[in-house]
Amino acid sequence: MEKVNLQGVPETMLQTLYARAAYSGQKAARFHDEKAEEIISRMDYDFTLAGKDAAMSKGVIARTILLDRMVGDFIRENPHCTVINIACGMDTRVYRLRRDPAIGKHMKGVRWYNLDLPETIAVRRRFLEENGEISMIAGSAMDEAWALEIAKPQGKVLVILEGLVMYLTEQDVKQILSIISSHFQQTQIIMEIMAPWVVSHMREKSIEATKARFTWGIKSGRELEKLAPEFLWDEDVSLAEGMKVIMPVYHLIGWIPAVRNISNKLSVLHSMEKGEERLRK
Repeated sequence: MEKVNLQGVPETMLQTLYARAAYSGQKAARFHDEKAEEIISRMDYDFTLAGKDAAMSKGVIARTILLDRMVGDFIRENPHCTVINIACGMDTRVYRLRRDPAIGKHMKGVRWYNLDLPETIAVRRRFLEENGEISMIAGSAMDEAWALEIAKPQGKVLVILEGLVMYLTEQDVKQILSIISSHFQQTQIIMEIMAPWVVSHMREKSIEATKARFTWGIKSGRELEKLAPEFLWDEDVSLAEGMKVIMPVYHLIGWIPAVRNISNKLSVLHSMEKGEERLRK
């Protein structure tokens, strides 16, 4: 057993890791995360609060189901692409997708980068050996040094921002988007966003215990076009869609505007092409 000590936002990665591992062990699970189960079995950490936080766990599972599907679709359409997983924490998506019969065959030409703060990557390296086609970068998402380490990305670029921006400021988010637009072309971004009302009023017990705090939210990913004019918004996918998979009642309540508005969303953006820029002007 390896003891892990983290505080603040980096510690939240342990809560989400536990949620995926616990769900993976259920008979009716829609995905199996063997890596998460393996890591949890080796980690000396008190997961009591995470085990009791049903709201956090269901949100993590709904998000995982949707993101696996969306990232998998991108890879099937762009089998020789580059994936940049910002604020990766202990995310194990790349391993799940590699084992997925429908997606794994397309993963051979994918270059996958997992990026997070140095203290987080230090923990990740204790449990995962990643180099070559799957590798780690230690650094802040707001420091363009990480982008310089990906000097020649292959094919189209997919950037994943999962469970991060709600802990940042608007200026932080603007900086991240500026770095992406400055260094990468033909880029798609999938960013999880939180509604302002949720930022102000909602609390998750296990996340609160880490002393992490929600600080920023927007109603729709369309607002990101104001922060980063180089990108165009495509759609928002409500986590209510993922909840339908694990909680059938959401087929009845998921259409209610209040439910969809309060749910986090996965906003999809793409870098603007020249023709689109002329049209926009």
